Amino acid sequence: MKTVILCGGRGTRLGEHGQSVPKALVEIGGRPLLWHLLKLYAAHGLNDFILCLGHLGAEIKRYFLEHRWLHADFTLEMGRAGDYQLLRHGAGSEDWRITFAETGPETNTGGRLKRAARYLEGEEAFCVTYGDGLADVDLGALIRFHDAHGRVGTLTAVHPRTSFGVLRLDGAGAVTEFQEKPVMGEWINGGFFVFRRGILDYLSEDSVLEREPLERLAAERQLMAYRHEGFWKCLDTYKDHVEFNRMWEAGEAPWGGRG
Repeated sequence: MKTVILCGGRGTRLGEHGQSVPKALVEIGGRPLLWHLLKLYAAHGLNDFILCLGHLGAEIKRYFLEHRWLHADFTLEMGRAGDYQLLRHGAGSEDWRITFAETGPETNTGGRLKRAARYLEGEEAFCVTYGDGLADVDLGALIRFHDAHGRVGTLTAVHPRTSFGVLRLDGAGAVTEFQEKPVMGEWINGGFFVFRRGILDYLSEDSVLEREPLERLAAERQLMAYRHEGFWKCLDTYKDHVEFNRMWEAGEAPWGGRG
């Protein structure tokens, strides 16, 4: 099963990091977030990736060609529209097959997936995720859930943490408790999708995946939610970057990735 990673967006809320480095290459513990994400999928036997590139996509290509794979054997296959495949061979824990798909610097998420369709021929189902989030999702259980319900799409529903601390007050207005960024009770879309091939019929070259395509699937009862109660975090701001690195340095990285 292939995994499509949407890593072409702009990290506008990351300050200078988002201007010079694509979000997917922002480092956590000395490794790009994208490396952690690939390790997460590979740990579940999913090691065939399609990276949908956009903003600073050349930097992602350069990372794999110049840094991580310099002393490894690989085969480079050129394709259409400047896309190519890098096939890893030999020893090592990073036994990945990576297709770099140029999907345009300003393309929306649905359009990126639509443009990657040429690399999904023959795939009845595939995984899709964003290139800026990590979780300890049981991907095997997610896929089994998707296979069992038989509908077009599955998203992973998560409980986010609030961006602010919360106060508890008594009836007179006295502060009784501080809660530092508690987990919200509501569910949100955490990404980590599994789609059947039919999702491609819901997409256009300029569609935003999270809007009309997913809304149509929901209206047609073709979208299910896999409820994930564990760790999930998105790299949205510089504060998120600091928090990710704090967890890694403290040995508290629930998503794994060491080794």
